[in-house]
Amino acid sequence: MQTRARNQFPGTVKTVQKGAVNGKVVMKFKFFVFLLASLLSTSALAEEILVAVAANFTAPMNAIAAEFAKDTGHQAKLAFGSSGKFYAQIKNGAPFQVFLSADVEKPAKLVEEGLAISASRFTYAIGTLVLWSARADWVDANGAVLKNGQFNKLALANPKLAPYGQAAVEVLAGMGLLDRLTPKFVQGENIAQTYQFVMTGNADLGFVALSQVMKDGKITSGSAWVVPGKMHTPIRQDAVILTSGKGNAAAEALMTYLQGDKAKAIIKSYGYEI
Repeated sequence: MQTRARNQFPGTVKTVQKGAVNGKVVMKFKFFVFLLASLLSTSALAEEILVAVAANFTAPMNAIAAEFAKDTGHQAKLAFGSSGKFYAQIKNGAPFQVFLSADVEKPAKLVEEGLAISASRFTYAIGTLVLWSARADWVDANGAVLKNGQFNKLALANPKLAPYGQAAVEVLAGMGLLDRLTPKFVQGENIAQTYQFVMTGNADLGFVALSQVMKDGKITSGSAWVVPGKMHTPIRQDAVILTSGKGNAAAEALMTYLQGDKAKAIIKSYGYEI
């Protein structure tokens, strides 16, 4: 069947096949249904996870989580704090699905205790310790400021809870300064609080994570001595999926993402080794 329609040019008649018109409408409708189904399917597959993250990894993990959400659709809700406290919370049933620790020991213990999945554990970063002051002229490039003792307070993270604090103690012991400088200590509950002590001037200088004072390969402010890694036990940082995250698509996707090129580039830009 045909229908006749007036053309824009007077005196001419345009012939239109109704079947062709109807066919185009059907094709467009089918495409719309397919597109809608795809969007609904992607939305249904996207999941949200709660991730416990060592305080030293705050800046890079915030950046990684944003890219992870854009690239996968999954959402990673982040909680930052001391690895020691997270370990205790996880043992007491805290609802985390993934744990990014500041060491290897705590994830390994959780695996042994049946609270984490062994096959998922890997080292996502190797941390770097730095002696830092908010003052631009305070810390020299070799850390000699520790020997002259011309400061009132030295901040470090609690060595019983934080690997960076333990590394700081090892450095001072190796330099023969531990006993002399212990009275000057101001201990943070974690490396984030330690950084706050130094940044606000409550401590003249302190041992913090390089990631807290570096971005894109440069110290962002103040003065610093990057402590040679040979002066302390390597700060290997492990990630692991907890048993509550077993089978969770977002948890598995995050672990894969952390080992990808984009995440690695972010991690390196904050002074970590891979």
